[in-house]
Amino acid sequence: MTTERAVGTGTVPAATRRAATVGMVLVVTLAAFEAMGVGTALPTLVADLHGERLYSWPLTTFLAAEVIGTVVSGRVCDRRGPAPALVTGPSLFLVGLLVSGTATAMPALLAGRVLQGLGGGVVVVALYVMIATVFGERDRPRAFAVISACWVVPALVGPTIAGLLTQFASWRWVFLGLAPLELSGILALLLVARRLLAAPEPRPAPVPALADPAAGRVAEPESAVSPPVEPEPATPSPGASRRGLPLAAVAAATGLSALTWAAQHPSLTSLALGAAGLALLLAAVHRLLPPGTLAARPGLATVVLARALLAGTFFGVQAYLPLTLTAVHGWSPAAAGVPLTVGSVGWSIASWWQGRHPDLPRQVLVRRGLLVLAAGVAVAAAVGPHWAPPWLALPAWLLAGMGMGLGTTGVSVLVLRLSPAEDRGFNSAAMQLSDMLGQATFIGLGGVAVATLASPRQPTAAVVPLDLVLAAVALAGAALVTRRVRPTSD
Repeated sequence: MTTERAVGTGTVPAATRRAATVGMVLVVTLAAFEAMGVGTALPTLVADLHGERLYSWPLTTFLAAEVIGTVVSGRVCDRRGPAPALVTGPSLFLVGLLVSGTATAMPALLAGRVLQGLGGGVVVVALYVMIATVFGERDRPRAFAVISACWVVPALVGPTIAGLLTQFASWRWVFLGLAPLELSGILALLLVARRLLAAPEPRPAPVPALADPAAGRVAEPESAVSPPVEPEPATPSPGASRRGLPLAAVAAATGLSALTWAAQHPSLTSLALGAAGLALLLAAVHRLLPPGTLAARPGLATVVLARALLAGTFFGVQAYLPLTLTAVHGWSPAAAGVPLTVGSVGWSIASWWQGRHPDLPRQVLVRRGLLVLAAGVAVAAAVGPHWAPPWLALPAWLLAGMGMGLGTTGVSVLVLRLSPAEDRGFNSAAMQLSDMLGQATFIGLGGVAVATLASPRQPTAAVVPLDLVLAAVALAGAALVTRRVRPTSD
């Protein structure tokens, strides 16, 4: 019988929760600054290292390594808990910062980016499992709101700071300047890891438990206000036999890299490469995602699929919104980036709001998030024609960001709630992989649309139907959540 840690009743001390919060804030904020800064510094650093032919590879290698790190971290967390990954992930990221910041040639830079991707993938899963271990059910929405809030300041000032450093100092400081602060985050998470390793085995909570017929285990009871989510149909726990995960992770990384490359280099050749990458991904995801995810099986599988629909819709439109504003409406690159910042603020506001209402059913928030996202994307479609008012991009992306703030945090809480302790790592990794898969697929779809229906100079004929299709995808996701992730009576 599996039981939860009695968080909030003294099993996990308040000092450990504070250290977990501090470490989480430092690590996520610095990763956000780095993510925002690399895109700004990329043209200069590639030119400085004479790597123009490999322009997109600093991004592609990071993504591929992140997929592998995510899968490996999920397996390690399920076997040994989050403590080892909490230290290993940020440490790899720190070494990657140093290697990238001191690189004198493109191969060294790409090696640093691989280390950063591995570290980023490892730590994001470890943070999710840490949240499930350290924070109680009612506190988890607030913890995920903290993660979302960590992206606000980097989104507002990160590109500007990176641009100033690149222009007046060196692009190397985009990496090296974060290293001391990353070390601070490692020290805070090291304290959490040591306390988790030293914590005694939790005793069963003295409250009635709810039988979970799907897994044959005892699940944590929910509050009367937020009833439990309908369990999945009876299937064997995937934790019992997971073979071939490393090979599947490599296949997924290769397929995702092919899709990303195709999206960044739209052409007929890239279309074939993207199709091959998609086929490779589909061959790998049945091992890396919960059974029935692509078929939207009721329960956990549909929740994980919802993450892909959220991320794919949002980033699939956002990737081409600045292009629309610059090519169709003549906005400057700086002005075209403002809606993206507005979207980040909306994301954080909605995430903060849901964290203040822990008793709201999370499946309701996921559904509402998809509906609000669909509305924002539909308004963004109206920006595509040359005669349309371009300022509509601001309220459109505020709405889209708010939809993501509601939906993604709701998915995160639901995945932890539906996961037995021994499967939290795998399911958290699956959620992150679903997110990346959704992004790569829909961004790639947009690249194909621009290449075949329009052009980067006149993208209207591609972005308008793309936005409308993705709005319909979000609406379909809301309908799926309504039908297949339903609360049950106590």
